[in-house]
Amino acid sequence: MMIKTRLLLLLVVMVMMIVLFDEFTEAQVLQVGFYNKVCPNAEAVVANIVRDAAKSDSRLPAILLRLHFHDCFVEGCDGSILVDNVAAPEKGAFGHQGVQGFDIIENAKAKLESMCPGIVSCADIVAMAARDAVAISHGPVYQIETGRKDGLVSDIKLADRMPDVKESIQSLKQRFIEKGLNERDLVLLSAAHTIGTTACFFMEDRLYNFASSGRPDPSINPGFLPELTSACPKNGDVNVRLPMDRGSGETFDKQILQNVRSGFAVLQSDAQLMADPTTRGIVNSYFGAFGPSFEADFVNSMVRMGRIGIKTSSNGNIRRVCKALN
Repeated sequence: MMIKTRLLLLLVVMVMMIVLFDEFTEAQVLQVGFYNKVCPNAEAVVANIVRDAAKSDSRLPAILLRLHFHDCFVEGCDGSILVDNVAAPEKGAFGHQGVQGFDIIENAKAKLESMCPGIVSCADIVAMAARDAVAISHGPVYQIETGRKDGLVSDIKLADRMPDVKESIQSLKQRFIEKGLNERDLVLLSAAHTIGTTACFFMEDRLYNFASSGRPDPSINPGFLPELTSACPKNGDVNVRLPMDRGSGETFDKQILQNVRSGFAVLQSDAQLMADPTTRGIVNSYFGAFGPSFEADFVNSMVRMGRIGIKTSSNGNIRRVCKALN
């Protein structure tokens, strides 16, 4: 028994060392200001395109933030979600339904190709656009690491491990661990739901048949339930959309975590953050007198997510257009 315990501990240590080594290696490949000399205006071009597009579509910041998340969680941050010139592209996966923003990335790519052909990757444009989306929404302004190459594969079958709004907290934690992320990253990246909307399609089971009970999710605050059922009535239009952050749906802030604490979470996956002692403690920590900075920690988690599965010259390239493999 003692030998088995020691072997198990050794295995855990080895896995942790591999994850840390991979993250260190990826961080060494990426760097802030990667394009400063080879395409000096790259980040400004993306920022201007995002800013101009957001003037006519207030949904855009949330759309671009979601696009980055969905790209990184399948085969890493490699722009594979943008591809559509293969038989069964990743973007067609069930877990990617409703993901948008592809035209903004393509517009930025076309502009950059005219200025610096073959230099700026689509994967980096996605990451830059997400960073700019946060800033537009009055969130933290921060620098990101760049230097990613674009992936060489886009396959719908590789997208079956996307986190889902109906999953348990244990399952969600496992999905993040698989990507080298931890419980704090789960809380903070879930808090990205502070901007944007969701469709009633994702609310049906939570409101009317939670865990096959024929009843609503008991974690929903009783005072909030009528508001949700009014927005998403049973057998109603599943395409109707509602803010994911009640009362603060267009401003990037930690109000969504306060909503989660109070039973006012819209999405089941957000509500699940209170079902686990570790994630619950992290949520609560942002409301203590001497707690950590939500904004600073969010930036750290975005940077960590941006390192997932990055491609280099050995297993990636720079696409000519983002929607097509070279």
